[in-house]
This record gives sequence, C-alpha cells and structure tokens, in this order.
Amino acid sequence: MYQCAVVLAAGEGKRMKSELPKVLHKVCGKEMVNHVIDCMRASGLEDVNVIVGRGAEKVKQGTSLKGVTYSLQDKQLGTGHAVICASEFLKGKKGLVAIFTGDAPLIRKETVKGLVDYYEKGKYSAVILTSILDNPQGYGRIIRGGQGVERIVEHKDCSPEELLVKEINAGMYIFDIESLLSCLGKLSNNNAQGEYYLTDVIGILKAEGKAVGALAVNFEETLGVNSRVELADAEKIMRERINKKNMENGVTLIDPSSTYIDSEVEIEQDTVIYPGNVLQGRTFIGRGCVLYPNSRIENSKIGDSVTIQSSVILDSSIGEGTTVGPFAYVRPGSDIGKHVRVGDFVEIKKSKIGDNTKVSHLTYIGDAQVGSDCNFGCGTVVVNYDGRKKHVTKIGNNAFIGCNTNLVSPVEVKDNAYIAAGSTITKEVPEGSLAIARAKQVNIEGWVNRRNSNK
Repeated sequence: MYQCAVVLAAGEGKRMKSELPKVLHKVCGKEMVNHVIDCMRASGLEDVNVIVGRGAEKVKQGTSLKGVTYSLQDKQLGTGHAVICASEFLKGKKGLVAIFTGDAPLIRKETVKGLVDYYEKGKYSAVILTSILDNPQGYGRIIRGGQGVERIVEHKDCSPEELLVKEINAGMYIFDIESLLSCLGKLSNNNAQGEYYLTDVIGILKAEGKAVGALAVNFEETLGVNSRVELADAEKIMRERINKKNMENGVTLIDPSSTYIDSEVEIEQDTVIYPGNVLQGRTFIGRGCVLYPNSRIENSKIGDSVTIQSSVILDSSIGEGTTVGPFAYVRPGSDIGKHVRVGDFVEIKKSKIGDNTKVSHLTYIGDAQVGSDCNFGCGTVVVNYDGRKKHVTKIGNNAFIGCNTNLVSPVEVKDNAYIAAGSTITKEVPEGSLAIARAKQVNIEGWVNRRNSNK
C-alpha cells in the first residue's frame, strides 16, 4: 500500500514571540519540524509533504536537506484549510496519508507504526491518535458511539455533556487518501472560530457510513509546543529519553539531569560522562572515554579512550588515547592524532597534529601541519595572520619547540629540529638543526646603583 505523510508547519506561533518560525525552534539540537520529518521516515513514510505558511522560506531552508516537498497555506484558516492546500500533493494517490503537526517533536516511530498497523488491521477510512487526560481543558473531545468514533468536537464548540469527556484529540491522523479528498470539499467554517477544521472530516466520514478508529497513547508523545515554556518542557522530556537510551547502551552518566546530549549524538559503551557536559550536533564519542565536567563538543569525532577536561571542541577530530584540557579550545577544522597531549589553555585552529605530540600549555597553533612526536614548550605561538591573510606553518616529526617561541608563517621546521626558547622563527629550520633567533644577552654592571642615585 502506498503511504505518505503531510506535516503541518504553517502556524504563526505568536506565543513563541520570535522572528523564527515556531517549527524551527530546536529541541535537543534539532528543529521540531525535522524531528517530525525524521520520525515519519523512520516509520516507513518516505514521501513527505510539508505545509508552510508564516516564514515559508525560512522553513524551506531549515528543512532543505530532508528531501521533502512543500505546499503553501497563504492564509491561516484552520487545519482543514491547511490540508486543502496539500490537495495537489495528494491528488491521484491511492493509499494512506499520515497527518502530523510540525510542533510536536516528541512523537515516536513506534507510535506511528502502531497507528498505521491499527489503521490497516481495522480497515478504517481514518484513525485518530488520542490521549486520556484528567484535565482535558482546551482540547477537542473524542465522541465515541457504538461503532467507534462518531465525531471530534473542538473545546469551544462542546456542549456541557461533551466537556465531561476525557479522551482528547492529539491532532494526528491517518486517512485513506481518496476518502479524505472527497471530504475536504465538504468542510464548512460555521463554528466559533470561523475556521475549517480537519476534525470535521471525521463527522463527514461517519455520515457516509465509513469506519473511524481511535488509538490512545501516552499524552507526553503528543505534546505540542506553543511557547518557550512548553519548548523547555519538550526539551526536558527528550533529553531524559536520550540520556536513558545512552545509559541502556552502556554509557555512564554521573548525573543525567545535568548532562545535555543532542539527538544526533552517538556514544559508544564504557564511556563515562560527568555533569555539565554539552554534546551537540553530529558528534561521535568512542569507547572508554572519560569526559570530566563542563566540556562542550559539537560536530566532532572523538576516538576511543580519550580524556577531556573542561574544554571546547568544535567540528574537529580527536584520535585514540589523546587527552584534552583542562581549558583547551580546539577550533573547527582541526585533526588531532592518537596519544596526543593538548593541555591547559591551549588553542588549536584548523591544524593537523601528529601522533604522540605534546602541546602541554599556554600555546596557540593555527593553520599548521604538525608531525608526530613533537614537543611544544609553554607559550609557543604560531603567528599565522599577517593582517590580510592566513599562512601555513609546517613542522616535521620529532621537532622540539622551546618555550616562548614565535613561528611566523609561512615557515617550515624540518624533522628532528630544535628551536631555542624565546626565538622568533621567520626562516626555514633545516633537519637536525638548532635554531636560535633572539637578541644576545647584555649585562650592564652597576646600572641599578646609578639609576637609584639619580632619583
């Protein structure tokens, strides 16, 4: 059976009080609408159409890598009107369409698959995702009859008896495409809001003698985000899910409540993560790593048995057995080798560092290619910027760079070379050489006494 999905992402989101369209606000590092799109795909619904409205171009840009199509809802006239705007996408298709909202990022693939199975086994024309609430204030009610669901009534249109119903509409559905299209033209906006409700399709289907089912799930999965407070609530729920999954997979989180791991992060077993760590984007953490408190790692690959202390690593890779920090800054484009020491207050930018090299403290390496088994003394600076452009420094294997050395790019230090402390290197250092580039020390005897006598 052909299966597709429509994601409603045209809402204004006024309560967010933001220039950014509501569905592009992130939960655990990913836009809400992209959580929903990914869930649809993981559930086997490959053909996804996103209905855009307010901030349409921004939403298209934010979902551009997902391979979806778009329908435009230029006026906000209700959920029914939104689906009418997707009629061109649905036209000519036979099968089912799942309709989900782009501001409900907590839905699980297992729930979507369960809804599809329920639809197919029951041979329904439509099924509704619902929840049971003790306090259903503000939600549309599911009105059941002897033959399943009879209709959905929006809260503002409920009678006193209907307001007592605790089963609420989650705003997520599966429809037979042909049945849905035939009903859309029959929708009316004769209601308290003056809008076209998608929920009215249920009553139309029932009037035509077609079967409608409802599947109740945990309310948490169906939470929609309409404000910054609700965004924080969704973030907390998803973060707890992510942390639990990692712990079940063999990762130790010392304090899950203060560990922040994005949805795309992958962590191998036997890694230990202390409080205050923030792991973002498409980060990979290998086996047996130790992340001591308060590091931020984004879009980076961390090898096995790496130790990181209170450092920032962005868009870079760290090799097996390397130690980083405390207070190191590894900037984008850096490739740190195996068993390297990147120590305190070291900054590395767009550089390749070979295996077994030590950069222990108070050093800056930028736009450099560094070999293996090198040693950088305290206070070394790669002077890579001339005021107009960046230049490359090359350092061979087994080089020893003395303390307080300036390497003025572009310059090359060959294999097995030594540089004396305090040198400013502007020319190539040949292999096996000792380079000394500093002023000769001069001692002026009696200078202090003469100076004091002139006061």
